[in-house]
Amino acid sequence: MSPRAIVVVLDGVGVGALPDADAYGDAGANTLRNVLHAARPRLPNLTALGLLHTLYGTGTNGLPEPSGAFGRLAPVAPGKDTTSGHWELMGLAVAEPFPAFPDGVPLEVLEAFERAIGRESLGNRSASGIVLLDQLGAEHVRTGRPIVYTSSDSVFQISAHEEIVPVETLYAWCEAARSIFDGPHRVGRVIARPFVGVPGSFRRTGRRRDFAVPPPGETLLDRLQAAGRRVLAIGKVAEVFAGRGVTESIPTDSNRDGVEAALEALRDDGGDFVFLNLRDFDTRFGHRNDAKGFARSLEELDGLVPALVRALLGDDLLLMTAEHGCDPTDASTEHTREYAPLVATGAGVRAGNDVGTRETFADVSATVAAHLGVAPLAGRDLLPVLRG
Repeated sequence: MSPRAIVVVLDGVGVGALPDADAYGDAGANTLRNVLHAARPRLPNLTALGLLHTLYGTGTNGLPEPSGAFGRLAPVAPGKDTTSGHWELMGLAVAEPFPAFPDGVPLEVLEAFERAIGRESLGNRSASGIVLLDQLGAEHVRTGRPIVYTSSDSVFQISAHEEIVPVETLYAWCEAARSIFDGPHRVGRVIARPFVGVPGSFRRTGRRRDFAVPPPGETLLDRLQAAGRRVLAIGKVAEVFAGRGVTESIPTDSNRDGVEAALEALRDDGGDFVFLNLRDFDTRFGHRNDAKGFARSLEELDGLVPALVRALLGDDLLLMTAEHGCDPTDASTEHTREYAPLVATGAGVRAGNDVGTRETFADVSATVAAHLGVAPLAGRDLLPVLRG
């Protein structure tokens, strides 16, 4: 069997404020460290692999030598956006940040959206989507007007009850918004946020869909597919890349769903490159300032790590990383500008190797490219360093 590579994005699990974090209002952010301090999760398997070593002594001194290699990644791209973070992990760094609308989208853009869907909307402010369901959900059910909201991330989110607005209609509204949000208003993602339930107990469903801007250049996914490698995207990965370079996509409802899909793919040889996003940390807990829930989610992943490692064959390479932070102990409910962890195991990786602080997320793409035998796009191949 040919070598395989698996990249797992721990969505929102940052490991310390970047030098320019203060410019983003994120001085002192450190998602992993602050969750460890606030909720004391038990993470024996992630610790043994090397995740806590990526904090570089900020409250985690005295750790035993890990079984994997470890380091941390700094982004070249500005901002703290899901889309640009994933693109840079795959070798494409953007020079300019996507526009964000922390005070709601401009009135002329909102009115164009409302004309396109034939009704007015509710909200149009930066807020937690769950909080807005409590505040505006009953009025949405009564009027059929969608709830729209933004954040400091480059998103325009549209929320609607599945029994009031059919999901396919909500998706069509998102497509309309995607065409409207262009030029200076070209947000990274338009996101459909369907929900169900009754006032006081509204809940989101697993039928979320992201409508992302297509990558403006070639990514590693494109290059792998052109070389005949099978790219399996799990979670929201395919949507972040607008479907480009993806051989097969598996949507997920939870982190557990994602890991189980990856395990099945590894058992059945379902891809040469398995690219998995675990979004619960960010979506369910980071944006809700729920440090205890974040800690429980880390503990859930910790319990799945042994099966993931056991599923690796001799030539397989597993990399765990992130694309930004989402510190649940922060005063805001937004992403935080942080280093991303890098943990590696398999394929001859030497236990305890410290690869240090890398200058770009693209080192992940260069390493995967070298492992799978295709030419890199950007970044530095870390295989020689990982293997010592």
